Amino acid sequence: MELQDYIKFRNFIYKRSGLHFEEKKIYFVKKRLAARMKALGIQRPKEYLWRLKYGDPHGKEFQQLINLLTTNETYFFREFDQLSVFAENCLQEVCTTKERQGKKKLRLWSAGCSTGEEPYTLSIILQQMVDDYHTWEVKILATDIDTEVLKKAQKGVYSKRSIKDVPEEYLQKYFIREGDNYKVKFSVKKPIQFRHLNLMDDKKMRLISGIDFIFCRNVLIYFDENSRKAVVSNFYESLNNGGYIFLGHSESMSRISSAFTLRRKNGFIVYQKVED
Repeated sequence: MELQDYIKFRNFIYKRSGLHFEEKKIYFVKKRLAARMKALGIQRPKEYLWRLKYGDPHGKEFQQLINLLTTNETYFFREFDQLSVFAENCLQEVCTTKERQGKKKLRLWSAGCSTGEEPYTLSIILQQMVDDYHTWEVKILATDIDTEVLKKAQKGVYSKRSIKDVPEEYLQKYFIREGDNYKVKFSVKKPIQFRHLNLMDDKKMRLISGIDFIFCRNVLIYFDENSRKAVVSNFYESLNNGGYIFLGHSESMSRISSAFTLRRKNGFIVYQKVED
């Protein structure tokens, strides 16, 4: 594939989805474009681009391509130290405030939930850390642009590799062994709603509100600076006052938004919505 063909695909993908791929990802993107072309029996890049633009009225092929381009490895209790800050500091703070107000409702959002390890991890943490958990109304929204990973997430069945960092006590308490795999129990699944969502879909993003915690880790890397600002602006609006957003360990709000208040907790930086 010639560079000029690649640029046409990259620009088209950005226009349709908001996903931005830097020059260093040329090989990654070209390889996946070639895979879809081979699967469809298409020889020329120009033909595949035409199909995406004009021969895909319901967007099914475009979704297949997006699924390939956004594949991301994840596992339970990823970035454990950050999760500890959430569980032992931020969660306790928000729960204390809500109890004082008589509002025993918790709303979390796993934005870019992939195959589900993150929202299921959050569900386990809540059950472990929230006093009188069963007296709380808990909902976890789990969204992703990739329809295939959402199907896997809803099944809730994982390999040993995915659960390698799950404490043995939690394996016994929250999982069912199925051969070489592990299936999350119903109690872990119960509060979670999986939903297909492109974070650049401004209309749908604005419908999400009343959130206490957003986890958007290692997702913003797929967007350019303007898109990141748009996504984070909607995150801010969706959060309750006093709510927190958690980014990946290498991500920062410094060039994206000044709306959040930076908090340092146990050596970690977290971002809080604080309005007077």
